[in-house]
Amino acid sequence: MIRSSLLLLGLAAAMGAPLASAKDSGLAFVSSEKDNAIAVVDLKTLAVVGSMPTCKRPRHMQRLNGDTQLMVACSDSGRAEIFDLTTRKSLGSVPLGDDPEVFDLSADGRTAYVSAEDDGALHVFDLSTKKLLKSVPVGKEPEGVKVSPDGKRVYVTSEVANLVHVVDTATLKVMKNIPVGKRPRRFAFSADGSELWVTNELGSSVSVIATADLQVIATVVFEVKGMRPDDITPVGITASPDGKTMYVGLGRANHVAFVDVASRKTRTLALVGKRAWGVATNRDGSRLFVANGLSDDMTVVDSATARPIRTIAVGRVPHTVVVDD
Repeated sequence: MIRSSLLLLGLAAAMGAPLASAKDSGLAFVSSEKDNAIAVVDLKTLAVVGSMPTCKRPRHMQRLNGDTQLMVACSDSGRAEIFDLTTRKSLGSVPLGDDPEVFDLSADGRTAYVSAEDDGALHVFDLSTKKLLKSVPVGKEPEGVKVSPDGKRVYVTSEVANLVHVVDTATLKVMKNIPVGKRPRRFAFSADGSELWVTNELGSSVSVIATADLQVIATVVFEVKGMRPDDITPVGITASPDGKTMYVGLGRANHVAFVDVASRKTRTLALVGKRAWGVATNRDGSRLFVANGLSDDMTVVDSATARPIRTIAVGRVPHTVVVDD
């Protein structure tokens, strides 16, 4: 009863009640799929300083409630667990349906949009009531989910259909299907929201969608010396804080591409661990943090030089990195 009350209090705070800030903790959090835990890394020492036990198979994570809390989707539990970032304690959990992997939140923190791979659907949950509002059918094996900056649309990738589905948040209906590359996975917006970049895992590429007319306007194809296109499997993507660079994890190619947003050209590559997957930056953009799913570690990269600073063991099959600096 206490855990449930704390969770509801935290969710209520996300809807407008004031809560003390937990920003600038100087920590990074890395979900470990096989350890059922989140590794806690000190950003000054670049060492693991703790572990937060979770529900089963934690994957995608996102901050909520004014960045004072962390929400992690646990695929094998069908739930998300909520953590207080000040105490690093669990506040409880909310249901997310079968096999949730990636989610995004509405700006007010009330609604979670969750990809349901087994159901071929986008599940829409009210976090305060813990109720499923609607299940929106999309293509098979949906994964990436991204809410538009104005909150009017949700974008969803279908790995099998090679489509990006555009869902109207008012009607919760698919308003358009956009063909992209083979096996689309994750999203990132340009700084002004005019472009949506989509990684294509089996296309060795990123598709760039103009959000004004929902058309693909460019394709960025990746090359790594000595590697076949089949070995270049882009998944994770994030924009630099200044909006000038897209960082793209190239999966089995064991590199991260630094892509100039204006020219859509790869500026350089950073060598990281095996199966470079989740990518995140710190607030000033000076460092890039890369979760390597097959080497069970995280590589910290200097963004200015594209050189690795340190590799840190963070548990078995790391998935997502959240930086709180």
